[in-house]
Amino acid sequence: MSDGVTYNTVIWGFCKYGHVEIGLGLVSEMIKRGVDCDNFTCNILTKGFCEKGLLENAKSVMETFCGDRNRDVVGFNTLINGYCKAGELNNGLRLVESMMKDGVLPDIITYNTLINGFCEMGDFDSAKNLMDNLLDSDNGSGYDKANHITYTSLISGYCKQHQIEEALAVYKEMFANGIESDVVTHSCIINGLLKSGRLTEAKYLFHEMVRNGVDPNHVTYTNLVDFFLKNRSVMAAFSLQSQMVVRGIKFDVVVFTALIDGLFKNGRAKEAEDMFGNLLEYNLVPNCTAYSALIDGLCKIGDMKGVGSVLQQMTEKNVLPNVVTYSSVINGYVKSGMLEEAINVLWKMICENVTPNAFTYGSLIDGCLKAGKKETAAGLYEDMKKRGVENNIFILDAFTNNLKKEGMMDEAEALFQDSIFNGLLPDRVNYTNLMDGLFKVGKESLALKVAEEITAKNIGFDIVTFNALLNGLLKLGQYDVQSIYTGLQKFDLAPDHATFNTLIKAYCREGKLDDALKIWNQMKSYGLKPNSITCNILTEGLCESGEVDKAMELLNELSISGFYPTAVIHKTVLRAASETKRADVILSMHEKLVSMGLNLNLDVYQNLINVLCGLKMTRKATSVLQEMREAGFLADTVIYNALIRGHCRSSHLDKAFAVYSRMLTERVSPNITTYNILLGGSTESRSMDKVTEILSEMKEKGFIPNSTTYDVLVSGYGKIGNKKESIRLYCEMITKGFVPRLSTYNLLINDFAKVGKMKQAMELLNEMQSRGVPPNSSTYDVLISGWCNLSYQERSMKKLYQAEARRLFKEMADKGFTPSENSINQLSSVLAKPGKAADAQRIMDKIYKTKRG
Repeated sequence: MSDGVTYNTVIWGFCKYGHVEIGLGLVSEMIKRGVDCDNFTCNILTKGFCEKGLLENAKSVMETFCGDRNRDVVGFNTLINGYCKAGELNNGLRLVESMMKDGVLPDIITYNTLINGFCEMGDFDSAKNLMDNLLDSDNGSGYDKANHITYTSLISGYCKQHQIEEALAVYKEMFANGIESDVVTHSCIINGLLKSGRLTEAKYLFHEMVRNGVDPNHVTYTNLVDFFLKNRSVMAAFSLQSQMVVRGIKFDVVVFTALIDGLFKNGRAKEAEDMFGNLLEYNLVPNCTAYSALIDGLCKIGDMKGVGSVLQQMTEKNVLPNVVTYSSVINGYVKSGMLEEAINVLWKMICENVTPNAFTYGSLIDGCLKAGKKETAAGLYEDMKKRGVENNIFILDAFTNNLKKEGMMDEAEALFQDSIFNGLLPDRVNYTNLMDGLFKVGKESLALKVAEEITAKNIGFDIVTFNALLNGLLKLGQYDVQSIYTGLQKFDLAPDHATFNTLIKAYCREGKLDDALKIWNQMKSYGLKPNSITCNILTEGLCESGEVDKAMELLNELSISGFYPTAVIHKTVLRAASETKRADVILSMHEKLVSMGLNLNLDVYQNLINVLCGLKMTRKATSVLQEMREAGFLADTVIYNALIRGHCRSSHLDKAFAVYSRMLTERVSPNITTYNILLGGSTESRSMDKVTEILSEMKEKGFIPNSTTYDVLVSGYGKIGNKKESIRLYCEMITKGFVPRLSTYNLLINDFAKVGKMKQAMELLNEMQSRGVPPNSSTYDVLISGWCNLSYQERSMKKLYQAEARRLFKEMADKGFTPSENSINQLSSVLAKPGKAADAQRIMDKIYKTKRG
């Protein structure tokens, strides 16, 4: 005859493997055979049902089979834990009352379970009340002291909600009550401090825990490594990696994934790929997250060939891609201009029962809109709705933002109304974006109606919405400082940095620098210290007006009060100093900013090298590069690209390729920009063999030509007179959804106009405008010249061609463009009767001045 221990062992086995119902069936057999159910039986079954989320069944087991004598604190704690995981905290509290009525006193695990449950729900008041109750000697529980788990639960909860001050307060209370913290507690606080940008405190706590004999674990190190990599401090991250090796802390997949992701984000693609190889050498099995980090990094550098290889490897290793993996691949194809391939991936993931999310569709729709494929974008949006991807306010906001960037506010309005019709209630953020977009495209009356709707629907203005309205009114020239302050009082709003920044920017835009400085002073009277954006705006305004010395005085004044120049300000000042085209002036300004407290980081060195290279001062830039290396910074892709560009602009193509070779030697990954610069330098030098070589290498490394690549190639072949290849590449560019830049259109139009093919030139003019590329004065000059020249060659069509030239001249003047002297001379010569050319020119001048007036 089987005894209770045997039955309990078998029941435990069934419960462990998820067959709790079979385990429950054995209880009936126990009862038939006269074997009593004890509290162990009851607790096993309760836990089994809780782990399957069947809380009512678990409760029924305790009430039916356990009886009063078999219900102990372990069983109650198990069921309470089940309620907490399900978010049913009130049921958990009621169970505590029930257990106390049964004479079962809650223990520290009971309290810790409930406190952790409330923290997970973000209800810190209830969690703190429970802790206070635990510390109360009259709580009736027999426990008057929280342990380190209690405090760590609260600390972890606060950190997850970014309430770091509250977490630190609990941490101090923990020490005051004589509770020692462990590595988990320290890791929670360190992670919370890092997420709040408080690196100094996090580093202090890290060293403090080591001094106190608490050994950091892989979680502690992973958080720090991840932070340093995200903040581009690669050397600091590698230093921590070395410490992990010295301490004998095993690297897991999470650590490797953080390193792979961070290296890619720091432009160290080759090292990131090597790190993935190290993961395999450690005999670790990469999971979907690790593969996704690798794929995302390869997508960001445009290596879609490499992405294909990794996806193949995932298939071989039976690791299934998830929505994050596929979304990265789709985004990579979109950024590479391969929309057809991106859409194919969407259908593939759907076939594999991986449901696309809003990001997946948003990336595709964004790519289609930028390529001018509105119908495809609309079709994807409809498919998204059909597949039940929730059309919420965040999706609406993403689409509105996308359309706003493209100036497609008619579509944005239609989308907005469609969303409302389908039951979506836009929030203040949605309305603010819509209003801001309407202002930006000049639809002021509709923007003001949106502002009225915000008030009518009691959505209310916050300072962000008010600032958007203010920015729109300022662009209309409707602003009076006093009325703005009155408006703020009406909405019970206090002006923030953005309010003052908007006003300062408006005055700077109009060149009213004295008024801008007055607003600067008023800002201080409101107790607001100018922030980096304020300083950037005012510095830029002063520099653009040629008041560089005044900008430097302002920055010097700020540095005395503890505000130091940023990399953005450094870039603005150097750009203004570069107008002198003198290296000594540029370097002098740089040194002055450093003396004011400018932090010498990678961005600052990038600015300086970029400016020097932009002025073809590559020798000086190379000296700065050496100085940068001596300071412990490694050159990245941006810096190498600047040096290559500088040599190309100086027509030193061999030196440009030498820098490129050094870049590869130092294992710094080139990107598509690197190759575009080299292509541009090669076409300018008419080294078309180099062009072929670069394109071959790009293909070999998995880089897909982008819009800039095609612009460079179309222009390059056009300049050497290979019009056939130039037109072929242009057609290929359009087919792939890229929009040529203005200079590319102008070159092609000029090529057609030169040979009298004005029909094709005008078709290009219409096409460029339909694609959102407005013509400039050069476009009109070329077309006017083309029609004038053609009127000499084909006498039978002379009047028609002259009329077209006149029409273009009038259109040019209406748009405020200044015609070249050649355009005026040619048109006046064509239109003049014999001997009346001078009179005709005077009339043309008069027409132009009238239009300009």
